[in-house]
Amino acid sequence: MIRYIRRAAACCLILLVALLLNAARVQVFQADSLDDNPANRRKNIARYDQARGNILVDGKPVTGSKDTGEQLRWERTYTQGPLYAPVTGYASQTYGTAFVEAAEDDVLSGTDPMLAPFPFWGEITRKRQPGGQVATTIRAAAQQAAYRGLGGRRGAVAAIEPATGRILALVSSPSYDPGRLSGTGASVADTWSGLNSATGRPMLNRAIRQTYPPGSTFKIVTAAAALDAGVVTDVDAPTNTPDPYVLPGTRTSLPNEASGCENASLAEAIRVSCNTVMAHLGVKVGLAGMLDTAGRFGFNDTGIRIPSPVSASNFDKKMSDDQLALSSIGQFDTRATPLQMAMVASAVANGGDLNRPRLVESTATDAGSVVSQTATRSYQQAMNPATAMRLQKMMVDVVENGTGGNAAIPGVTVGGKTGTAQHGVGNAGIPYAWFISWAQKPDAGQAGVAVAVVVEDSQARRGDITGGGLAAPIARSVMEAVLGD
Repeated sequence: MIRYIRRAAACCLILLVALLLNAARVQVFQADSLDDNPANRRKNIARYDQARGNILVDGKPVTGSKDTGEQLRWERTYTQGPLYAPVTGYASQTYGTAFVEAAEDDVLSGTDPMLAPFPFWGEITRKRQPGGQVATTIRAAAQQAAYRGLGGRRGAVAAIEPATGRILALVSSPSYDPGRLSGTGASVADTWSGLNSATGRPMLNRAIRQTYPPGSTFKIVTAAAALDAGVVTDVDAPTNTPDPYVLPGTRTSLPNEASGCENASLAEAIRVSCNTVMAHLGVKVGLAGMLDTAGRFGFNDTGIRIPSPVSASNFDKKMSDDQLALSSIGQFDTRATPLQMAMVASAVANGGDLNRPRLVESTATDAGSVVSQTATRSYQQAMNPATAMRLQKMMVDVVENGTGGNAAIPGVTVGGKTGTAQHGVGNAGIPYAWFISWAQKPDAGQAGVAVAVVVEDSQARRGDITGGGLAAPIARSVMEAVLGD
């Protein structure tokens, strides 16, 4: 009898060991895969069991949370959602997160260990901290001016503080209300489907994710390359450029919208925007020199983050001379985001030193204790300081005596460059109107703002005056908002 009892006890012991081993396998080795299993809702339930932290503009929240009483309890809300959508992105219980909501998700959701009062506090208590705050660099007045200026037309605006790299405005139009994507259910799915199929592509962040031919605004980069390389030593001297200028190795003549471009100086070519002069100078600088200068401004960099990733602007690394000529005036395959062209204007305004653009100023606990602060960081010396000074004068001349008169602000020094980017087969597409600029108060030691504006649905005639007519007034209103704020 005792023998049978021993056998039963041994069997029970084996079963107990097997049970413990299986529990260890499930809890230790399979924990991550089970947590990530789409069928496991506990993770989502826990994620939305507390209110999400807020994103701030000028110290005030532009987001919020509401208690739905549902299983996924707290749902994201947005104040002036379409205005700030290119900044905040969305935080959806169905479709995840985007832009600042994604880049700073750990802080906003309360899972960042830096939010805890003590190291390893979260691991010990197994509790999340209340969602933290993310303060952006955006200035409400500048954001509103850019949004109003675009007026629902397709386009984008990016504004930067040259001395720090702070992004003061980031607008994409048409926009959308991210609050309509926050929850779950058929209405959210219908909204998502409708936004993604809309012809205006409202969910596309044109300011940082769309690249355009920059047109004549790129001539500032070409001018910097020519001056730095010593191809031009006197900005007022003739450049020996014929008009018409035949693209190297072809029989194709490059036209000018402006008159008086034959043998024009660099200063005159920038003021009236001569295609022939700038294409000729780009070829004289050469592909290696143009690539180097474009790279120092940020072109071809796939790693720019603000903290959301920014699409890389392109300047081809292999080209024939005729293609280089076109690329030097912002055509051919040259493409840039509006943020990239704001960086170009910022580098000129800041004496050649280009600072990394940044959208987040700081993060903090829900009580306001600062967790992290984003410092000013130099990106690269985009050009020699002497070159930047010459370009500043030439860009001021564009506004005071050239195609950029609509950007002028009384009592303020404003530099600018207009541009119209042709595109499509045979340039048949409607041109994009561009304007880049910077502004400095008379009592300030440095420029307070640099702006890039692109308007896609321009109905004006081709030519650089389009940028001056459509985009320059928007840039002016943004600059006025920053300097007067």
